[in-house]
Amino acid sequence: MSHDTTATTGAPARDATGVYALGADTDETARLRRQSEELQPEARALLARLGELGLRPGQAALDLGCGPRGILDLLAEAVGPGGRVVGLDADPAHVAAARQFAFGQGLANVEVLAGDARHTGLPAESFDLVHTRTLLVTIPEPAEVVAEMARLARTGGLVASQEADAEFSVCYPQLPEWDRLLSLFHASFPRAGADLRLGRRLPELFREAGLTDVGATVYAGSYPAGHSRRTVIPDLVRSLHPVILGLGLAGERELADVDAAVRAHLADPRTLMMPHLLVTAWGRKP
Repeated sequence: MSHDTTATTGAPARDATGVYALGADTDETARLRRQSEELQPEARALLARLGELGLRPGQAALDLGCGPRGILDLLAEAVGPGGRVVGLDADPAHVAAARQFAFGQGLANVEVLAGDARHTGLPAESFDLVHTRTLLVTIPEPAEVVAEMARLARTGGLVASQEADAEFSVCYPQLPEWDRLLSLFHASFPRAGADLRLGRRLPELFREAGLTDVGATVYAGSYPAGHSRRTVIPDLVRSLHPVILGLGLAGERELADVDAAVRAHLADPRTLMMPHLLVTAWGRKP
């Protein structure tokens, strides 16, 4: 069961939901739910590696920026009924959705808190594992969050993250509308300081936060026609429509035309699609 608890936070200069690159609406929430299903293989592979490094039943784990689901269920499975899992998110709608998910799945060892990942207000050295996924790539100053992750980890505990590196995308055969869509994505996503190349910086950020035994794996997923991950870039651009329109990068008609052409191209099974690299990194608090 999830608990109706709110983390105490020191009020930062910039609101946490305001710096999230992809905004807050029902489409983005639905995309994050799909992502939890799509990235299960990579999440399970990470947890298997963390098990080799010392993650055990009965321990405490934190899913920072968990969104409407994150990997709360996988963490609950990893630490078992005697363990403790906490999810934290700044978006009230995601907090409510994550609590509903935990309750619906009967995850009695999971609680979900509202709070800012940069300044959680949670006690230092509270968790054996602190985890994020596709959070650091969406915010400015990701080192702030990594420092908070290291603070929250117990001595000898683990810190881990899975983050996209979106500079590399493959769509073949080439399509002019894909090139246009990608240029709009690259122009609008970083407008608040987010870094599309964050994934490759993960090990460096971990080392700069004082973590040791840092390791990394890179996934280059290519998805077949019909797979929901195949359209992740056009889905992200849809989430960014208000930003694109506000910056004057494109009009509504062009956005609609480009979106339709790209989706038709990706529906063709002959089209090869690799939307981005996914970098998994882990380290230990000395």
